[in-house]
This record gives sequence, C-alpha cells and structure tokens, in this order.
Amino acid sequence: MMVKTAFIFPGQGSQYVGMGKDLYEGSAPAKMLFDKADEILGFSISRICFEGPEEELKQTKNTQPAIFLHSVVLFHLINKKQFEMTAGHSLGEYSALVAAGALTFEDGLKLVRLRGELMQQAGVGHPGTMAAIVGLDSKTVNELCVEASADGIVQVANFNSPEQTVVSGSIAGVRKTIELAKVRGAKIVKELPVSGAFHSPLMESAKAGLKAALDKMKIQNTAIPVYANVTARPMHFADEIRNLLIRQLINPVRWEESVASMIIDGASTFVEIGPGKVLQGLVRRINGNIKTVGLEKLSDIANRKMENGSLN
Repeated sequence: MMVKTAFIFPGQGSQYVGMGKDLYEGSAPAKMLFDKADEILGFSISRICFEGPEEELKQTKNTQPAIFLHSVVLFHLINKKQFEMTAGHSLGEYSALVAAGALTFEDGLKLVRLRGELMQQAGVGHPGTMAAIVGLDSKTVNELCVEASADGIVQVANFNSPEQTVVSGSIAGVRKTIELAKVRGAKIVKELPVSGAFHSPLMESAKAGLKAALDKMKIQNTAIPVYANVTARPMHFADEIRNLLIRQLINPVRWEESVASMIIDGASTFVEIGPGKVLQGLVRRINGNIKTVGLEKLSDIANRKMENGSLN
C-alpha cells in the first residue's frame, strides 16, 4: 500500500494569545491573509489572535475564526501537494474542507464566525457544560451518560482516544456523569471552561442558522478524502458535506474512529496544522506506531521542508 500523509486541523481549546503573530510578522503572504480576514469579518480578528485579551479570544464567536485563520494561513504557506487525506476536530473540519478544496478561505471564515456566534447564542439560551474523562473506555462512559441522563441531558461529545472521552449536556447531567465516573475509577475527570454544551442536543437552536448559510454557500466536491466527524468516513460531495456539517453541531466527534479509518486507508504520518499539539497527542494514543508532526509557527515550516515527497 502507498504510504500516505494526513493533514489534521485542531478545534476549539487550542487557542492562545499570541497565536499567528510570528506568521504575520515573518511572511508577506501570511500578513495578506490576516489583513484579508480582518476586512471580511469587519473587525480585527488578527488583533484578538495576537494581543487578546484572553477573555475576548475565549469567546466562541472569536475562538472559532481565530483557530481557523491560524490553521489555514499555515496551510497556505506549505507545499500543499504532499498530503492524500485530511480531517479536522470539530471546528477543524472547516479548515480541512478548505484544504481539500471544498470551501474557499473567505467562505470558510464567514461560516466559522457564524457557527461560533450561533453556538455562543445556543449556550446562553440553553446553558450547559462539558467534561473530559480520562481512564475509562468509551463504552463505559456511554453507560454512565445513560445513567446520568435521569438528572439531565448528557451524551458523549468527543470520542478522542481509547482512554479519553468528553461528555456534554446540561449542567446537572454532566455533573452527575462526573460523579459516576469518579466512582467508576476514572484517572482524571475535569469540567471544561466552555460557553455551552457543544455536540449535544442543547446546540439544536444553532442548526437553522447554520443550515441557511450552508444552503447559500458554494461548496465544491472535495479533491481528496475528508474524514467526517459524524461518520468517521470520507465525505466527498457538496450535499453530503452540508448535511454532515449541520449534523456535527449536535452529534459526537468520532475522532478515534476517524484516525483509525485514515490509518487503515494508508496514512502513516499525521501532520497537525494550527495552534497547539492536542491532536498529535491523541493520534499517538490511538496508535503509537504512527509518526506525528506539528506545524504551528513559521520556524516549524522552515525546519521541516518537504523532501522527496514527504514531511521530514
């Protein structure tokens, strides 16, 4: 089987104040894209990326375009021919769709800003929370969610790796799941500082607005496979992409299965493009034999030139 490279793109939680500043200051094409993003959005998302304050960057409506922008700028600065498949974690799926030629930079940016606004509004209208559980398998966590749902809505939001799962739902439902997970012997159980219950039914009110925008948006069939969060299988066609992006709001991110599917289909190197190292860690926990690479700063690109058709 041909050795293949997968480009993967991070989601919410990977942001930090100062992200992308070195790209803006050290690369004319990067500066142009940051300036273009400010123009498209009608406010300075670049200032929020570079200077914060953290409270402003952490608002979902800002976090999502900030991470998307950082990832897509990096993608534009590297040799884009050197990958055969792609995926993104939650918000990162939009970056992956840009990489695969399904969305333009401009349309992707508008969509993630709207998605962030809609999700933030849903979080205000239907308050909820999320929690990370480490040390229990996903089947056990699913069972705990079923048990805890007597107290309130709760379901698995992210199947991240064999031992890391994130749950999402009402405050009462999630806190009951936390209590049950501790009793069951979880190594780590941590409520997350989020503005809503992402990937749960409490995001239902965000669907109509996102659907209306996606219906108007020009989406191309993908040039390469994009492994969808909802199905953990490749998506290729415009209508399929629209449908899966809407479903993604209230359905779990099947990251562990997505990575496993890419490995079965030949991926031997995973390159995380964007802020942080979260996805590299998850890939290594899913399969310790797989090579992972991170591209986050201009120096990372300089240090890892494409040689002989692969990233070294």
